Amino acid sequence: MKKTLQSSFLLILSIAAIAISACNKKAAPLAIPTLEINPVVTDLTSTTITIRGRYTTNNIITENGFCFSSTNHSPTTADIVLTDTIAIHWKSKITALVPGQTYYFRAYAKNDGGTGYSDVLTVTMPLNDAVPTGTVTTFVGSIFGTGDYIDGVGTAAALDGPQNIAFNPVNNLLYVSDTYNNAIRTIDLNASTSTLNISEVGYADGLLSQARFYGPRGISFDTQGNAYVADLGNNLIRKISTTGTVSTVAGNTIPGYVDGDATKAEFFNPTATTTDGTGNVYVADRTNNLIRKITPGGVVSAFSGYLALAGYSQTSVPGYLNGGTGVAEYNYPVAVTTGVDGNIYVADNKNQAIRMITPAGDVSTYVGGLYYPDMITSPTSVVLDAQGNMFIVDSDGRILEVTNKHVLYVLAGASKTVGFKNGVGAIARFSNPQSIAVDKQGNLYVADYNNNVIRKITIAVQ
Repeated sequence: MKKTLQSSFLLILSIAAIAISACNKKAAPLAIPTLEINPVVTDLTSTTITIRGRYTTNNIITENGFCFSSTNHSPTTADIVLTDTIAIHWKSKITALVPGQTYYFRAYAKNDGGTGYSDVLTVTMPLNDAVPTGTVTTFVGSIFGTGDYIDGVGTAAALDGPQNIAFNPVNNLLYVSDTYNNAIRTIDLNASTSTLNISEVGYADGLLSQARFYGPRGISFDTQGNAYVADLGNNLIRKISTTGTVSTVAGNTIPGYVDGDATKAEFFNPTATTTDGTGNVYVADRTNNLIRKITPGGVVSAFSGYLALAGYSQTSVPGYLNGGTGVAEYNYPVAVTTGVDGNIYVADNKNQAIRMITPAGDVSTYVGGLYYPDMITSPTSVVLDAQGNMFIVDSDGRILEVTNKHVLYVLAGASKTVGFKNGVGAIARFSNPQSIAVDKQGNLYVADYNNNVIRKITIAVQ
């Protein structure tokens, strides 16, 4: 009995000591939230703007919103504040701003640890409410939207499922992947069509008259004007030389994922290509969720994207994550283009984003993304002009522009509204538009897939 009482007494003392010790210890301080403000704005007029932000760490927060000022270059909650509903991401439409005035915006969030702020977004308000607007016409293909195979001029020509379009600045021709004709067509700027290659489905190199493709898709050009074609069905990257000879750049027709020597490399449904000034070719390897690189020496590597562990298919690892090579994640990257800044831009379809890859391989989200689902829905193509303005095909029915001042506008079409109608801005209608190209004069050309036509868009500020 004595032993039992003694043991109980010691146990009580131990519990008391632990309790006192716990009371004397200070709780770990709560981490201050970290945030980002979206660099692309919408709804910009001379007096209004819509901005977006989110917090980037899993902090407990008690308040979030935006603060801004026209005088303080690093605004705080002591300046003008707009609170919002507590959420992972939020947006605000700010009104009653002054035309021509420069403003500084930051996203903020509070918790018991303090107040966190994003980087500063600087915007100068326009002096008027004019915005870039597209006027849409039918450039090539039947005005009835019917699919066929006819070479001709303008609406006297016919296509069947035009899926990709690209402009070759060396010869001033548009190249079109005409899906159901299994053809690669060219169109001059007077709307006259010709056929580079039309054949039965297959795989053969050689002269264009003898070569075979299987569902050719995205096309790009090097500085000499040679074309690089993503031969989706053959899982190959093909080259069409300026002299009209087709050769295989990389791949062995086997769908899969293998890096290394170009003749042994494997791709899985490549959909697009782009080149840089030093002869490298970059590939949107769609089903592998990777951006691949082919050097002039014929070596294939994973330039950007998460590398699955050996034995696991790349198709099992789609995701949405920014970061460096081997870390960043994509979900159905379907188009790539190279900007004048040397960065590569990716239409990351199922992530509803345009991603940017620096020459060093660092990936960020340029516009859209899963946190900002109202900006882009299903991007299928992206291209930039010489001034750095970006044009995006949103296959839900819109053609978008992100200016070099990071303002998003809808140039033409309407979201989730299908049709075939020419006109200005939101009056125009598309049906599953898939690809876009821009010529030297800044005119846009859209492969309007279900309508079996190429549309032309001229842009004016109005």
